[in-house]
Amino acid sequence: MDTLTKYLAVAAGGAVGAMLRYYMTLSGLGRTAQPYPTATFIINITGSFIIGFFLTLVTERIPINPHVRLAVAVGFVGAYTTFSTFEYETARLVEGKDFLYAFLYVVLSFAVGFGAVWAGIILARQVEGVPITSRLAEEYWRGPVTEASSERVATAISQETSIESVSVDNTKEQRKRT
Repeated sequence: MDTLTKYLAVAAGGAVGAMLRYYMTLSGLGRTAQPYPTATFIINITGSFIIGFFLTLVTERIPINPHVRLAVAVGFVGAYTTFSTFEYETARLVEGKDFLYAFLYVVLSFAVGFGAVWAGIILARQVEGVPITSRLAEEYWRGPVTEASSERVATAISQETSIESVSVDNTKEQRKRT
């Protein structure tokens, strides 16, 4: 029964995401900057932001029902974003010899989409009033954060600071002598 509810959650989220995607495609965005696929570009960027924001909040800060998580992250965003459409439209641009548009579409979709994911992550952490680099991120990049590792970092920082202040003092003394 639990498996069925998971599938229904994904289906419900997917229905909403697919309808919103269809609406966005039919909106004026679909006719903006032709032949550049503006609607798909906007959809992919906002979808990247939504998944970055939502998954950061529910993974790091807000406990949420797993069915809601599936409905939003897998269903809604999966149906709303359009990577397969992105690939097809890129192929059509290349086929039509619109190489500049194809290049811009691929590069901008990747770069701005990646930036949107990070913007979502950062905003989610700011909404929760936590540091932009979370404990989970620290553990991922540096290993588990322990008191001992925190003390080592603090000691290293204080040693660097004292070395800098000693060298600054020495430089001042040398200037006075000359």
